Amino acid sequence: MSADPRTRPDAEPQHEVAITVNGLPRSATVPARRLLSDLLRHDLRLTGTHVGCEHGVCGACTVLLDGAPIRSCLTFAVAVDGREVTTIEGLAAEDGTLHPVQQAFQDHHGLQCGFCTPGFVMSACGYLAHEPDADDPEEIREEMAGNLCRCTGYAGILAAVKQAAGVLRDSGADPRARHAPAGSPSDGARGEA
Repeated sequence: MSADPRTRPDAEPQHEVAITVNGLPRSATVPARRLLSDLLRHDLRLTGTHVGCEHGVCGACTVLLDGAPIRSCLTFAVAVDGREVTTIEGLAAEDGTLHPVQQAFQDHHGLQCGFCTPGFVMSACGYLAHEPDADDPEEIREEMAGNLCRCTGYAGILAAVKQAAGVLRDSGADPRARHAPAGSPSDGARGEA
C-alpha cells in the first residue's frame, strides 16, 4: 500500500485555492508553483485560456482578474485565492449568444487560426472597460500591442475592437461581464465585474 503523496516528507506542500471563476465559486488543491493558466486549464478544465509562450509575451493566456487583464502564465494560482477570474468561457450569454466583443471578432474575421483569439478578446474587454469611447485605430493598436497574432490578422482585430466599443457604449453593458441576450431583463444592467 503506497502512502498518500501529500503526506510524504519530500512531497511539495499543497495549498487550497478558492476563487470565483466566471461567476461560480471554484476550488482546487495545488502546489505553490502552479500557474493560474494551469489551474484553469488542467484543474478546472477551462481550456479556452491558451498558453503560447509561457513568458507573458504573446498574450494568449490573458484573463481578467478582478476585472483587469493579466497574463495567467505569469501568475501563481495561490496569488489569486479569494479573487474573481473571468475567462473567455465566461463572456457569452447562457443561451450561447456571443458577447459583443466575440461577435465583433466574428464579424470582422479577427480570429484566423483562433489560437490568440481568447487573449485578444479578454484584453479588449479590459481595455473597453476603461476606454468605452475607443475609436482611434492608433490608440487601439497601442492598447492591444501586448497580444500577438502569428497569422498577422491585426486589421480585423482592430476593426473588431472598434465595433465592440460602439456596441457596448450604446448598450451601456460592462465589457467585462457575461453578455445578456437582447431583450433579457438583465440586459445592460450587469454592474461591475
